[in-house]
Amino acid sequence: MGEGLYEGKVVMTKWNLKPATEHRKMHEYDEDKGSPVDPVNKPPHYGNGEIECIDYMKDNMDPLMFMGYLEGNAKKYMHRYRYKNKPVEDLEKAKWYLDRLISEMRQT
Repeated sequence: MGEGLYEGKVVMTKWNLKPATEHRKMHEYDEDKGSPVDPVNKPPHYGNGEIECIDYMKDNMDPLMFMGYLEGNAKKYMHRYRYKNKPVEDLEKAKWYLDRLISEMRQT
């Protein structure tokens, strides 16, 4: 729930959460394939479209912007691992983005 102003009063905004709850649920195992879910290298919520989200991002940015995106995500996961319930997973995600950044730098 968010907050907003209405006639000078703080009011709670109602969010429509139904579409978000209708997406395929993430479980320990990918129900469609019967294989373990890999939340670091292949999160199921990023594979709902025709292409991977990371490929879409790369296609829609110039190389410098994409490297900044990768660096920012690595920093984000490095920052938040202390505060989430899955610190090792967040560190692995940070490493994934850092490894991808290194790969992109080698290609330039």
